[in-house]
Amino acid sequence: MFLPKSLSFYTAALVLSLVFTRCNNAETPATAEPANTDSSAAKTNDYLSQPLVSHIYTADPSAHVFNGRFYIYPSHDTATGTPENDNGDHFNMMDYHILSMDSIGGPVTDHGVALDIKNIPWAGRQLWAPDAAFANNTYYLYFPVKDKQDVFRIGVASSSKPEGPFVAEKDPLKGSYSIDPCVFKDDDGKYYLYFGGIWGGQLQRWNNNKYDAAGSLCKPEEPAILPRVARLSPDMKSFAEPVKEVKLVDEKGNTYFEKDNDKRFFEAAWLHKYKGKYYFSYSTGDTHNICYATGDSPYGPFTYKGILLKPVDGWTNHHSIVEKDGKWYLFYHDVQLSGKTHLRNVKVAPLQYNEDGTIQTLSARK
Repeated sequence: MFLPKSLSFYTAALVLSLVFTRCNNAETPATAEPANTDSSAAKTNDYLSQPLVSHIYTADPSAHVFNGRFYIYPSHDTATGTPENDNGDHFNMMDYHILSMDSIGGPVTDHGVALDIKNIPWAGRQLWAPDAAFANNTYYLYFPVKDKQDVFRIGVASSSKPEGPFVAEKDPLKGSYSIDPCVFKDDDGKYYLYFGGIWGGQLQRWNNNKYDAAGSLCKPEEPAILPRVARLSPDMKSFAEPVKEVKLVDEKGNTYFEKDNDKRFFEAAWLHKYKGKYYFSYSTGDTHNICYATGDSPYGPFTYKGILLKPVDGWTNHHSIVEKDGKWYLFYHDVQLSGKTHLRNVKVAPLQYNEDGTIQTLSARK
């Protein structure tokens, strides 16, 4: 969810994206006229898959199967006019729209506003990437938003329906911080919340679960900042234990340094299980990969295995993985509709495993 460290990189990304449809209205990209209709139509064939919806901008899709139907919990990008900076202030989302569909390739339903920032008592600004879970005959929406002191916390809201509307708790999850919550239900029925993101996600400000406003990013030769995890209480509204670091290691068991930014964690944690193995996947941020690592416990350590999704068009890369009817799918986003890094569109593609449990690398472009 961040602007590149240099505007020159961002400018280059925009130049490369000039072949795509330009949109002047953040809420109606489908109605915007392409600069060159014939050329733009031809270019759509270059992509692995097409946007699930085009009437709004969506990103960071967290997908789940509830009641035999796909539900996608994305961020809702809008052109708010907020100046761009390295902290991602221009990602100034105000609400969530939940999408659903019976099958991949079938019609997609936008269920409208599921939660608005004005209805979150403690919220200040920036509703970033959410996730959802079902327990206690209730659907829970987990979301990061800056509080009124401009510090990212993770909140929870509940609903009787997977599409909402959701009602937020009056306070954030006690002990939570940073961004990009991911909820994982293990086979024993226990739920875990993974989270964290450096740069604008503020994870560098937290050490031993204590906040330091002056906390800085790691230098290249320093150990990379690690993602976080905590088991949720049965009520799904609190942590059952202190927040822990999630170790990401190489084949020799060594954790990464910040200079290993093609493998180290940046943001967008996701956990799923395949044939008894835990798969932790994440974005490397400034090198734009979605990588994955495997382990034998929901707490890790997780051993790096490779790239899951190569860099997409646009600066951010954020995903989720879900199974339905024995088939696995990768949900992700790019900027095909707008060509602008903060106005994205969600997509889905089949995910394939090799016999040894490794995952075949995907390219968003054919």
